Amino acid sequence: MKVSVWDTYVPREGQKAMHFDILVASDTIDTDVISGYGNAYLAKKPFATGNLTSNECRFCHMEQAPDMVVKAIKERGYYIIEMENCQ
Repeated sequence: MKVSVWDTYVPREGQKAMHFDILVASDTIDTDVISGYGNAYLAKKPFATGNLTSNECRFCHMEQAPDMVVKAIKERGYYIIEMENCQ
């Protein structure tokens, strides 16, 4: 499955910025849907974060997804790759 990678930066408590990628099926192009996936991910964090809008989330590239990513996208519509300050 080809997926779109959306590069995302969101402020969080402690004067830090979270950096994570939101992976969605390549035919998912509605930025409100993609932002909603990011906000669902942020809502599960045990610390305060800023809100995610299209300003913090930008299309980066497309790639072939491994099986575990495909499974997650089929189950919930997205997959998150944590990059920086996400824990």
